Amino acid sequence: MKILVTGGAGFIGSHFIRYILEAYPEYRIINLDCLSYAGNLKNLSDIEKNKAYTFIKGDIRDFKLVKGLVKKVDCVINFAAQTHVDRSIEEAKDFVETNVNGVFTLLEASRKANIQRFIQISTDEVYGSILEGSFIETDPLCPSSPYSASKAGADLLCNAYALTYKVPAIITRSSNNFGPFQYPEKVLPLFITNLLKGKKVPLYGDGLNVRDWLYVLDNVRAIDFVLHKGEIGQIYNISANNELTNLDLTGLILKKFGLKSEWIEYVEDRAAHDRRYSLDSSKLRHLGWKPMYDFEKSIWATIDWYKANSQWWKKAKKS
Repeated sequence: MKILVTGGAGFIGSHFIRYILEAYPEYRIINLDCLSYAGNLKNLSDIEKNKAYTFIKGDIRDFKLVKGLVKKVDCVINFAAQTHVDRSIEEAKDFVETNVNGVFTLLEASRKANIQRFIQISTDEVYGSILEGSFIETDPLCPSSPYSASKAGADLLCNAYALTYKVPAIITRSSNNFGPFQYPEKVLPLFITNLLKGKKVPLYGDGLNVRDWLYVLDNVRAIDFVLHKGEIGQIYNISANNELTNLDLTGLILKKFGLKSEWIEYVEDRAAHDRRYSLDSSKLRHLGWKPMYDFEKSIWATIDWYKANSQWWKKAKKS
């Protein structure tokens, strides 16, 4: 199988490429990435000489480039996206350009190509907030930020192209990912690297917003599962049922560092900050997938990775 992975130099995409090349040595992967601030080829330095892997620097909005690449592959998996909510609040245009127009370009290139799968990597944030229970795939979308709205727009485009043009699209929506190689603007690596620099951790509002945490390798396992066993035209939620308030998550990190709550700095809450995300992933679990990584052990392993790889994150961390 030949796969075009877009955004493969980013956090989840790089883990997916490494996983696929290890699990299926006969597969071939083309990684298309524009190397924006969060894209880093060092994430894949261990496989850059693998003959089954090709990197191409380019933008998913470049139709001519994308069209030529799609013709060479069996599947397209789109990880490429602007993803940080705070950045989307400050400057929404980049999120619409990449997350909506970029997906439109990929779909246009794919609709006349003979691809077997088009997998759009989405997010739990498209559903908005839920105070009780968990979202299922057929629930309405109610995004709160420009980021989540742009991802919801991309999901709707995928659905439309599947119905109108028979593009073999599948959407995955995962809960909050964490693990090595995550850019240090996201909450876990931000807090970890702050503490490694002897700085306090900035906690939004009262810290009682709830997130469900998913180790990145469980997510890529799920995407692999959908690639090979998912049904075209379907949406699959991916979650591990590790719900914690941001305050409790912060406490876990501080515990690993042997620090107390005085290392928390409460800051003004984010605009339109969703109170709770929660996904019901039984649809995917009924097909045979389930998470395999222990949450706390994965948190500890992630902290240890950042401790051991300061040269990687110090270049990305501005303060």
